[in-house]
Amino acid sequence: MRAVVALRSDGMKLVVQVKLLPTHAQASVLEATLRACNRAATYASHVAFAKKLKDRNGLQKEVYTDLKTAFGLSAQPTVRAVKKVVDAYTTLKANLQAGNLGLPTSKRYRAAVSTPISFRPEAAQPFDDRCLSWQYDARTVSIWTVDGRMKGIRFACSLDQLKTLVQYRKGESDLVCRGGKWYLVATCDIPEPELYQPVDWIGVDRGIVNLATTSDGTNYQGRRLGRYRRWQDRKRAELQAKQTRSAIRRLARRAQKEKRHAGQVNHRISKEIVSVAQRTGRGVAVEELGGIRERVRLRRDQRGTLSSWPFHQLGQHLAYKARQAGVPFLEVDAAYTSQRCPRCGHTERANRSDRDHFCCRRCGLAGPADVVAGVNVRNRARSAWVFVTAPAPSP
Repeated sequence: MRAVVALRSDGMKLVVQVKLLPTHAQASVLEATLRACNRAATYASHVAFAKKLKDRNGLQKEVYTDLKTAFGLSAQPTVRAVKKVVDAYTTLKANLQAGNLGLPTSKRYRAAVSTPISFRPEAAQPFDDRCLSWQYDARTVSIWTVDGRMKGIRFACSLDQLKTLVQYRKGESDLVCRGGKWYLVATCDIPEPELYQPVDWIGVDRGIVNLATTSDGTNYQGRRLGRYRRWQDRKRAELQAKQTRSAIRRLARRAQKEKRHAGQVNHRISKEIVSVAQRTGRGVAVEELGGIRERVRLRRDQRGTLSSWPFHQLGQHLAYKARQAGVPFLEVDAAYTSQRCPRCGHTERANRSDRDHFCCRRCGLAGPADVVAGVNVRNRARSAWVFVTAPAPSP
């Protein structure tokens, strides 16, 4: 299982990515299908932009006939293409309102609102159950293409992924071409188990030198990942200096490989922490690090490291794995967790003489700085959980 896309009170949505194994002829048809769907979506997007049609029914009424006749789409893929365009403009509107594209006076904002959305020739295309069917026993899929229904396309996945697909797959599946390889990304509705009452909490401090340190003293060092990423930086600089088309392609492949590597490390760490919490009947608590890039001022040589470090991804993995296992999960205030003494409460920058060591100037409590921060996170989770679970006052 690759990622979480949503969490709800009655369940959670996971996406499962499986690898398609098409023959050369099947891959050629799939590529033609993706290109046709994205050309159709780009055309529909230009119509939507010119005529200010952002609702699905209005846009579909305007472009339905054109998409079927000019681009060779059948009825249901035409509907999917229109929905893809409407969803893209909905996402753009949300990003504009959230300020993700800067102020209205910024160049990026003006470019986003002054031109229609275009879709890459091999951008992902959603298929519903009318266009795509799964044969789990045979591990094949049947999918609509511009050359008609194509049957018997093999796919590969783990036994856990297959079990999840059989039990919980629901809704659309996206056809994705990435680096010449084909994937299907399926949405699964997984029921969320009821949260138990935790006997205590595991506080998790996230960092760069140590990716995660728990209040139990378990330390997940980032030294190996740091060395790997520095090596990738050197190789990236060498390729960028060449400025050839081959170098650009290799840069793109290296970026994806580095991203997958960091994601795998975060998956492993979060799985171990949640397993310990579930086995001991405790909850998991982390620092709320939203906006850390805006709050923290760093030296120039540190900025790239902080900006590229997957803090948020590790928190996401902890959150969804905890919810999936029925483990309570909390985010607590991160202020002064590395400077506050968990025994006497004294807070002072001098308590942390360097990155690795903590020594309270008042009571003398000493220990590894990251473990102390994890203990402070745990203590704040205890107080926060009492507040969350406290009964509402009677009117």
